Amino acid sequence: MLNKKGIASRLATIELFKEALKFSAGHFTVFSSTDRENIHGHDYRVHVSLTTVIEDEGLSFDYRFYEKKLVPLCRMLDKAVLIAGLCKYLKVSDEGDYCCIEFNHEKMMLLHRDAKVLPIYNVTVEELSNWFLQELLLDTEQLENHRIQKIEVKILTGLGRSGSTVWDRTETANPTRALKHR
Repeated sequence: MLNKKGIASRLATIELFKEALKFSAGHFTVFSSTDRENIHGHDYRVHVSLTTVIEDEGLSFDYRFYEKKLVPLCRMLDKAVLIAGLCKYLKVSDEGDYCCIEFNHEKMMLLHRDAKVLPIYNVTVEELSNWFLQELLLDTEQLENHRIQKIEVKILTGLGRSGSTVWDRTETANPTRALKHR
């Protein structure tokens, strides 16, 4: 890739993992049509790496733009029970003030204020990393303006346990098509 002066571009990776990029949430993972975890919780941390071009001024972009997108997403998930809205083994419905989740003849009722139904297939670190990445990829204009070449989102639930999802511009021309759900 050449810059405006015809010189080979320099790439840098900006990593965002500040204290505000965290949330505490309950969840259960579904393993099959008859097996799931009990509801439990984790303290999640979000780590985002953005690979981009270093401009002639020695600056890639104002990374506060991405922090301002990520912090509200973390706050939205904080202190909620996360539900996989696309899980083929769950039936999720509204019953008055409650979110009703049915699994293998079991019925769980959560107040709407306590449940966050996400467009994911399961509540796992890999699916959560994919969800965060898709949220970042929605602003295609800024991806172009910031010359973002690659994004990796990693979700951590403690030392030694994480899952990540990567988007690479060289592998797809349309960022929102790259991560369509199965």
